[in-house]
Amino acid sequence: MIETSARLLQLLSLLQLRREWTGPALAQRMAVTERTVRRDIGKLRTLGYPINASPGVAGGYQLGAGARLPPLLLDDDEALAVAIGLTAVTASPVSGVGEASVRALTKLEQVLPPRLRPRFAGLRFAVTRMAAASTPVDPEILTALSAAITERRSVAFRYDRHDGESSRRVVEPYRLVDTGRRWYLVAFDRSREDWRTFRVDRCRSVPVARDRFVPRPLPAPDLAAYVQESITRSPSSYDAVIRFHAPLQELESRVPPSTGTLEADGEHHTLLRAGFDSLDFPLAYLASWDIDFEVLEPAAMRERAVVVADRLRRATGTGTGSAEQVAPGSGGRPDPGPR
Repeated sequence: MIETSARLLQLLSLLQLRREWTGPALAQRMAVTERTVRRDIGKLRTLGYPINASPGVAGGYQLGAGARLPPLLLDDDEALAVAIGLTAVTASPVSGVGEASVRALTKLEQVLPPRLRPRFAGLRFAVTRMAAASTPVDPEILTALSAAITERRSVAFRYDRHDGESSRRVVEPYRLVDTGRRWYLVAFDRSREDWRTFRVDRCRSVPVARDRFVPRPLPAPDLAAYVQESITRSPSSYDAVIRFHAPLQELESRVPPSTGTLEADGEHHTLLRAGFDSLDFPLAYLASWDIDFEVLEPAAMRERAVVVADRLRRATGTGTGSAEQVAPGSGGRPDPGPR
């Protein structure tokens, strides 16, 4: 019985390893006869695992999708990779995934071989992930979009724009991009007859699959870079231009791509162009840097900087300043925090 059970687990592992196996190939790999392979395939089917068989010389066996999840047989490196991955995903922006990953990690830790526990513990405690502010999304929406991308099917869903207006969209989905803070969908909008990027957290209904579509030429070779540019150009309450007293090379390592675009302004200065929905947050963020800066645009941001500067002076007991007393290059000294 033990030998048969071990052979069934080996057969399941092989079926997961490759999309399709021929009977002779499985028999050779398992060092058994083809008759034994057929008998073991039948036993797995009685246990509820859907295994498809195609006849003919070129036919073979394929593990299909079913109601049960087959046991995963992982080697040492694979088990460690899955465990570390689950640890990182506990802070996922996908709704419910963090809790599910904790449950899955608990199960995995219980069955980790003793030889792997010290390695996993070392990796787990040596790596710290700073959780950034993120907008949760419905995993069912992500799953529906991912399936539509794979099957090349258009989808319909309700979507809320940045100004709160809701509308029904029919799009041809091409790629999901995770920026760390939000999920974005790159798709061709049929009603607009143009390419669009959609924030997945603004989808107000689960996308419904429709007809298949013929793939179009992509709007850019790198869709992740395309999303970054789209985020930078997206409508915001305030379009800001900040001039840093530092060269471009220094700013590139400190400004996340999702924040905005950088461009050199001479040899020793850099311009940041970014959109913000708030004035206080970017001012506090920039003031925490060890770099002097000037607010070039908008005027409302400069006026707000004067108010904030006055409040900080009052907090230190140095009195109330005025617009003339606020130097354009005033800034703090601590290291920057995440956006």
